[in-house]
Amino acid sequence: MAKDKEASKRYPLAAYNGGERTVVDVGGVAVGDGSFTVIAGPCAAEAGESLYKTAAAVRDVGASIFRAGTYKQRTSPYSFSGLGKDGLELLMKIKEMYGIPVVTELTSESRLKYYSGVDLIQIGARNMQNFDLLRAVGRQKKPVLLKRGFGCTVDELLLAAEYILSGGNDAVILCERGIRTFVGSSGATLDIAAVPYLKRITHLPVIVDPSHAAGSADLVAPLALAAAAAGADGIIIECHYNPSKAILDARQTITPDELREIVSKCAQIRKIIS
Repeated sequence: MAKDKEASKRYPLAAYNGGERTVVDVGGVAVGDGSFTVIAGPCAAEAGESLYKTAAAVRDVGASIFRAGTYKQRTSPYSFSGLGKDGLELLMKIKEMYGIPVVTELTSESRLKYYSGVDLIQIGARNMQNFDLLRAVGRQKKPVLLKRGFGCTVDELLLAAEYILSGGNDAVILCERGIRTFVGSSGATLDIAAVPYLKRITHLPVIVDPSHAAGSADLVAPLALAAAAAGADGIIIECHYNPSKAILDARQTITPDELREIVSKCAQIRKIIS
């Protein structure tokens, strides 16, 4: 693929210049190596047996990285905002018990010291342009999952990635999770065209979050399959062993059986387009 001179000027570290593409090692799982990575788990870590049941279930149906929020940024100050340190401790137990890498969101630079055991640090959509936070994760060497802000352009996403890369951390994964438009039929509008565009213009891995884009469980599978067909390096999905009992985002959370079907169909699509 030809070098994009304009991109090289604007994003000197993120731009793809025709060489090797970045492969990010997440606790032994390669993201961006040509395989299709599935990250799954509940929106928020929950106390009790729920988290363990879900972790075992998603691992068994094909997920290779486990996701669960510990510090949650909520629109309402009265909503559940995560278990905090207790949630992080639960994730460490999950990691040890099931041998699966874990990803969780970082919302404040002051909490970075608690994330030593986390395999992949997520920077959520609301913090995509929190430049102090981006600089902080850029100074450490742990892989970072950077989600596109729901009101941000692809250009702004790449510039946000540039903040992390310029700090010395080259293990960055980009995530398209849907943007705000006038469409009211889904949680957000999945900018599926952003996937092949990013794959052309940057060497960084690109994954898709169909759950937040869908806003409804019945729309998650079609968007996940679209991501696979568009050439994404993987997906991050909200899954719970019993979605009706999920503390957060129950409406867009799928079951392990539904995740198994998505994993299988995505594998078939990848064979067709490879």
